[in-house]
Amino acid sequence: MSRILIIDDERQLRKLLARIISLEGYEVLEAEDCAQGMKMLSQYDFDVVLCDVKLPDGNGVEQVSKIKEAAPLTEVILLTAYGNIPDGVQAIKNGAFDYITKGDDNNKILPLLSRAVEKSELQKRLARYETKTSAEYSFDRIIGSSPAMRQAVELARKVARSDTFVLLTGETGTGKEIFANAIHQASARAKEAFVAVNCSAFSKDLLEGELFGHRAGSFTGATKDKRGLLEEADGGTLFLDEIGEMPMDLQAKLLRVLENGEFLKIGETRPKRVNLRVIAATNRDLEQEIVRGNFREDLYFRLSVFSIHLPALSERPEDIEEYVRFFVDQFARKMGKRIDRIDKEYIAAMKQHVWHGNVRELRNVVERSLIMTDGDRVTINALTPDFKMSQSAGASSSDSFALEDMERGHILKVMEYTRGNKAEAARLLGIGIATLYRKLESYGIK
Repeated sequence: MSRILIIDDERQLRKLLARIISLEGYEVLEAEDCAQGMKMLSQYDFDVVLCDVKLPDGNGVEQVSKIKEAAPLTEVILLTAYGNIPDGVQAIKNGAFDYITKGDDNNKILPLLSRAVEKSELQKRLARYETKTSAEYSFDRIIGSSPAMRQAVELARKVARSDTFVLLTGETGTGKEIFANAIHQASARAKEAFVAVNCSAFSKDLLEGELFGHRAGSFTGATKDKRGLLEEADGGTLFLDEIGEMPMDLQAKLLRVLENGEFLKIGETRPKRVNLRVIAATNRDLEQEIVRGNFREDLYFRLSVFSIHLPALSERPEDIEEYVRFFVDQFARKMGKRIDRIDKEYIAAMKQHVWHGNVRELRNVVERSLIMTDGDRVTINALTPDFKMSQSAGASSSDSFALEDMERGHILKVMEYTRGNKAEAARLLGIGIATLYRKLESYGIK
């Protein structure tokens, strides 16, 4: 129930107004002067304050600033017996929602109050969302106490305070988007948008349209103007995941945005300007891609002003148990299960596994384990047969230690697990469907 505070020294009018408002379903409290009103603001959370302009111990126009300082998300409507334009203008400047005359505007109070309550509730929901988002993506929530992970977090904390472009490198599934979000939340842009796009998830034309937007009529099917992700991220942060998959001609257009903040929407001739921070991520060796002619050297130097390498699980096996316990707790709560114990054999098996998909793959295995668990213990029997088979395969020696051969083998195992479902395989591998098709073609996998 929304709560309203009425501050007015005219008792009879105050009681009448309180009665009318309470009949609309609001909870109403009353104060007879500024001092009593401020005391009640310190004790209760109000959505709207209805305040008289002339009070025994103060002026309502000046009181607006004090109310907004004490309760920024509470809306203030001023009531006056003798309205005048200068007071009304100053009241709005001080943060009042509106300024109305008693008697003449009685029929306006309830609709106005309803709009003020709606605005206050919306602001409070946004504030709760921002607090939740900030907590969810803070650096304190990043798991891993190994030296390699602590170093990555420390570097990210330092660069977050600046507006420098950042390049995150590392294998698939190492948590690059989580780091990008944490950098954004710790930056001066935290209250603005964080917009993420996976460059491997779209064809060239679709990716261009998503990034730059288009004007109505610029091509067949463009029936209305579309804002691109660059505009959506204006003022905030644009996260470009798998930047190494971006086509060369789009790289040139992105470089222009990074250099002068300008871009051309498809179908327009006048450039638009944006002010945004770019964080890019890749699991490729971009220096090698430059040599191969697949990535622009000037774009690489622009993006890699500050690079952070996110270590694979193979570089920090001491973090595996911490991840397992975190995900077991997370999925147990989600599934409504009570887990009191994780067997040592289960932890040992997880530590021995070769995590090609890193944290993302580990998370999926734990989720499947919780589905298989009926009691309050997670045992080694909760591991699916395909996991145990992959462990056996990993334990035996291989004729090849080449990274490409290992990747091909892992993709084959995942494709077998998903029974040929490429969309599901791409999700489990943590890559875009276009990237999976490219890899399948390069490895000759049908």
